[in-house]
Amino acid sequence: MEDFFSEEELFCDHIWPEDYFFTKRYSRRREDAISKLPDSLLSQILSHLPTTKEAVRTSVLSKRWKSLYLLIPSLVLNANEFPNHNSFVSFIDKFLAFSKEQNSILHKLKLSVKKNVNDPPCVTRWLDSVSSSKLNHLDVECLVNRKLLEAIPRSLYVCHTLVYLRLHRVSLGEFVDSVSLPCLKTLVLEHNVYANDVTLESFISSCPVLEDLSIARMVPDNIKFLRVCSKSLTSLHIDYLFGEDDDFDDKGFGRDGTGVFIDAPRLEYLKFEDDLSDSKVITNSGSLTNVNIVYVFGENDDTADVIDLPKRDMIRNFFTSISGVTDMKLSAHIVEFLHYNNEFDPMLLPQFCNLSRLKLKVPKSCLKMLPTLLERCPNLNSLVLVLDFYKSNGKARKIRASSIPRCLQSSLENVEIKRFNGEAARMEVARYFVENSLVLKKLVLDIGCSTMEKGFYITEQGFSMFRDLLALPRPSSACQIILK
Repeated sequence: MEDFFSEEELFCDHIWPEDYFFTKRYSRRREDAISKLPDSLLSQILSHLPTTKEAVRTSVLSKRWKSLYLLIPSLVLNANEFPNHNSFVSFIDKFLAFSKEQNSILHKLKLSVKKNVNDPPCVTRWLDSVSSSKLNHLDVECLVNRKLLEAIPRSLYVCHTLVYLRLHRVSLGEFVDSVSLPCLKTLVLEHNVYANDVTLESFISSCPVLEDLSIARMVPDNIKFLRVCSKSLTSLHIDYLFGEDDDFDDKGFGRDGTGVFIDAPRLEYLKFEDDLSDSKVITNSGSLTNVNIVYVFGENDDTADVIDLPKRDMIRNFFTSISGVTDMKLSAHIVEFLHYNNEFDPMLLPQFCNLSRLKLKVPKSCLKMLPTLLERCPNLNSLVLVLDFYKSNGKARKIRASSIPRCLQSSLENVEIKRFNGEAARMEVARYFVENSLVLKKLVLDIGCSTMEKGFYITEQGFSMFRDLLALPRPSSACQIILK
């Protein structure tokens, strides 16, 4: 055991030579009481160190400690901490071989792997080696070109002890008939390639206690229609956007026939960032309470153009399916889309009667849409506005509406305006709430982030306008205006 790794292997060929002399000083000290503890207990102590690197540093304390780190039930390594790929591979190979030889149990494996075109495969065999143990936590990140993706071994699909699984840039094959992950609660899939639609659908549905699912897709990933069907899922994040990825040419990408279908009756939280799928459908959404909608349709479409009727129907149905939520965030992209299409389809956004908290990111061109959005939230209690623009030129337009939204008359008690610097357009937003809110208790004008950004500062004129705001008559006698 003590000679499993030589000192040269540990600190010259493999890891962190700069730590050697720092730690070596302690090896001359008298062996303390901790060193007399049994191996099993010491390995548990070492497992609570932040990384495997810290555990390895203890190997120079004395002969007693030389190989104790090999018994720890967790392995956390990053290829960037090694001088080259070969030393990284050699270290992990020896670590796993020793663990198997000693019948030690590995509960957690977290690896960040970097490979070049000439580097031989290694991830598949590592995962196959650990899948048969009592592994609870597996996090594998492969920073490689899509042409170098390694396949997930069949053994991982039947790892009955796995609770957490993250796979980044790997290939998932057609082992759908043998998937059995009875303990898996958290699943994170990022930029992987799948055999087909059925592979991913079956993978998800074969996790009977899955609670938290995050899928970040890349183009192409061999998925035409993503189906998320789970009776246990409570949190879901879907991300499908074009990005800077290898040498893929997105000009050949077609949206026709693509889509997302979500059937998760216990789902409580949804973050949706699908820029590419043509169809989006959510069913059995009665448990949904919290949503963050970033994209619902193609970002590359011109938002100033009115979309066709079938797509409007799809988007209306999408928002109707989430209309029972109590907490919602809408991106500037969504607000802009609703603004441009509201004239042609005023009912595109349904009533959100249960909505209590709303966060909006609003472009300057969409400020006049604000009363319409608030009209759709009759029982809103708390509103956060992120004003998504820098300085505006000229005189700001007054926010007008044919009637005061119901929530301003009866329920809206807290409003926070972020990126506030006192310039005219922002002041008009603040003025709108001061003059029209009947039950407002607190209006917070947040300059905390804006003063740190280029082009944001409160001018003398801004302070003058702020004083004018404080002097305005307030329909709500309890209203406090706070500058922070």
